[in-house]
Amino acid sequence: MEIAIQPSDELEQLRARLRKMSDDDLIRFGKAARSLCRRRDCPDTFKRQLQEARAEWRRRHPKAQ
Repeated sequence: MEIAIQPSDELEQLRARLRKMSDDDLIRFGKAARSLCRRRDCPDTFKRQLQEARAEWRRRHPKAQ
């Protein structure tokens, strides 16, 4: 039997990995992802990683209201 990893599975794995990172590691990851996304022909994978890193940062550090 073959089990294919669906894109949603990969996304959940990324989110779990980001949740385990320290703030410093998350910042480094986000900066690396942002650097990779500066090119016009940036793959969607890198864009998604940057979005998820930003979402994790916002989850940890919500703006005071």
